[in-house]
Amino acid sequence: MSKRYHCPVELAVDVVGGKWRPVILAHLKEGVHRYGELRRRLPQMSEKMLVQRLRELEAAGLVAREDLGGNPPHVEYRLTDEGRSLAPVLQALYDWGSARAARTGATIEPLG
Repeated sequence: MSKRYHCPVELAVDVVGGKWRPVILAHLKEGVHRYGELRRRLPQMSEKMLVQRLRELEAAGLVAREDLGGNPPHVEYRLTDEGRSLAPVLQALYDWGSARAARTGATIEPLG
């Protein structure tokens, strides 16, 4: 039996909610990233948590993982078509966060 939801937002938050999933998706919205690139873009996130969240997003059909082999391992992550369908939502969150930072004086540190 599939899970029952009482509101479309409930379903959306179940799939993309949490502290890190939307941030990972926002980075992947910009293009394909290797695992190491994602680690550098998410310095406050542990490796274990990143691996776990990437697996969840892959299981949800939003992220595709491609192992290109090699030594050291070369693994790339990209949004699937379903993941790319979130682009307007992710952009809206980005825009709202930028505007909120401006209104409240919050600091958003660009990566270096």
